[in-house]
Amino acid sequence: MQLPAFPAPLARLVTRLPTWPTSWAFAAACNLAAWPTLKDLDWEVVRGRRFRVVVKDMGLGLFFSVTPKGFRAERNGLADVTFTATAQDFARLALRLEDPDTLFFNRRLLIEGDTDLGLMVKNMLDAVELETLTGNMPGPMGQALNRLRRLALAQQPV
Repeated sequence: MQLPAFPAPLARLVTRLPTWPTSWAFAAACNLAAWPTLKDLDWEVVRGRRFRVVVKDMGLGLFFSVTPKGFRAERNGLADVTFTATAQDFARLALRLEDPDTLFFNRRLLIEGDTDLGLMVKNMLDAVELETLTGNMPGPMGQALNRLRRLALAQQPV
């Protein structure tokens, strides 16, 4: 299933947003949706390191770090590692419709800066089963993501 591209008019609006509130919203959403599952991973090696996620078709750069209590938004543009992809490719990664290595080798997912750190985080996240992650999400969020994934898989060519 081809996920829809991010609408250009909305992307123009998002590019005008300041970095801090969008990074804060991203960290808060990740803490709510994913941290209950991800907190059990061994984050010790990445604590104190700074990350940037660039959603290139949205013109969006999100800055954050990982603390013992979850993700924390960062105010400035310094990052140890940067992950860059389109909104659609990040969505495909999150729904496990696309393998990160495939996107990386096809240059649709860029990892810049401390690539060893980036690959370590990628491998940590790959080890988490999607069903475990969505099962720990609040309310109907996890069920909706599982339904979306099943729909997308059913529409993929065999």
